[in-house]
Amino acid sequence: MTLSPARVRILVVALLAVSFLGALDHTVVSTSLATIAGDLGALEHMSWIMVGYTLAATVMLPVLGKLGDVVGPRSVFLVSLGLFLVASLACGFAPDLGWLIAARVVQGLGSAGLQLMSQTIIARVTSPRQRPRYMAVIGTAFPVAIVVGPVVGGLITDFWGWSWVFWINIPVGLAAFALALVAVPRLPGGAHPRFDIPGSIVFTGTLVALVLAVTWIGDDTLRPAAFACAAAAVVGILALVAIERRAVEPILPPRILRNRTILACLGLSLIVGAGLFAVVAYVPTYIQMAYRTTATVSGLVPIATVLGMLVSNLLTGWLVSRSGRYRFYPVFGTVLGAAGLATMAALPAGAPLWVPMVVMAAVGIGTGSFTNLIFAVVQSAAARSDLGAVTATTNLVRQVGSAVGTAIVGGVVGFGVAAALPVGLDADTLTPAVVRAASPEVQDAVAVIYHDTFAPVFAGLALVYACGIVFALLLPGGRLSDEAPAPLDAVTDAERQPV
Repeated sequence: MTLSPARVRILVVALLAVSFLGALDHTVVSTSLATIAGDLGALEHMSWIMVGYTLAATVMLPVLGKLGDVVGPRSVFLVSLGLFLVASLACGFAPDLGWLIAARVVQGLGSAGLQLMSQTIIARVTSPRQRPRYMAVIGTAFPVAIVVGPVVGGLITDFWGWSWVFWINIPVGLAAFALALVAVPRLPGGAHPRFDIPGSIVFTGTLVALVLAVTWIGDDTLRPAAFACAAAAVVGILALVAIERRAVEPILPPRILRNRTILACLGLSLIVGAGLFAVVAYVPTYIQMAYRTTATVSGLVPIATVLGMLVSNLLTGWLVSRSGRYRFYPVFGTVLGAAGLATMAALPAGAPLWVPMVVMAAVGIGTGSFTNLIFAVVQSAAARSDLGAVTATTNLVRQVGSAVGTAIVGGVVGFGVAAALPVGLDADTLTPAVVRAASPEVQDAVAVIYHDTFAPVFAGLALVYACGIVFALLLPGGRLSDEAPAPLDAVTDAERQPV
């Protein structure tokens, strides 16, 4: 290794800390949304507190990835961390919703850079065989944030006030910044840095329109705007193709899409987004309604899923780093995920609660066995000059898959439940508390409706994972290389792509 083992450990701690900050910020804030919106007098627009953050974190991925390849990941990482901390401070002082949304957009941009550059830096300083272990460690940030975020957010809001939901990032972030200054090496960028500005602008605008179209399509009042955004996205795609054909170094280099390994990993990343993220978002509602539990108890099922994901992620990273062989784990994971979701679809109404917990834990184990592994694999198939771009593309596919999958599942569930509800119940005002206050007959009817509505959803997601089996089988066999990275101050002419 170019870096000493001690410096690598410090580097991993710094990258894990900032990755956890970015992941935790999303889940912590979700618990405080109602309080924040109420204090700022903007309950009807509170969703933009999350949408602004997610939108910025998604659409900036390709731009930041390419920028990391051009100027070097260290600079992008440190600037992103600085933006994230400044935006966190501004969020806590927000006097109105407009200020808060603007600060959340900047915060989302910083979060995207932290996540992306953490993965890119690890790829630049470790051998392909070492990466799975380190990627697995950094990847623990997301599942841990899902588990502890809502609890931490609730406690901070109740005892300190919602401003501290954002300000708590400052001391942790400053410590991570100090570690990063010491541990993150100066990694070279391109030989002739020229950035594809027209392509970046059009790509970002097109992706914003696409994400908004997917987000708004389920809202009756926003559906016309969603269609307009979809049309704008189509025009943007056509314009982007024309621009990128003339670009010296396009924002998403076509060469990375000609590689079989990269394409298979992109397919697997799409499965994670469209499959797991979509189902986890709606499982608590399903459990509350179909099993008639409280909100607290319903959280046990997604927690079981996330814990299964966390354990298999760490175990797979360790095993692959030991043997170098990786192909088995995506195949095993997609098969287990497909089988688990098919089992969820076949569960009878009234099954004990521990049954879906065990089944969804199995889905989490299957998904965790390749969630972060594919980043190490896709990076091993890319040239060093394309590491940022290929890592960004893999993340982007996952985010878009999550947005599309969540929107589709939400639309199917909303339409199915509304169409089947008995007379006297309004889908727009139906809550678990309303159901629990109703007669036993109504409770039974609603439970059956939710069970019957979610059964085809689980079956459809099982088919998504079945498609993942095909992607996993397309991965070539062999082992990840033990070859150490080149010296940090040496970039060969072959690696210097003209930008």
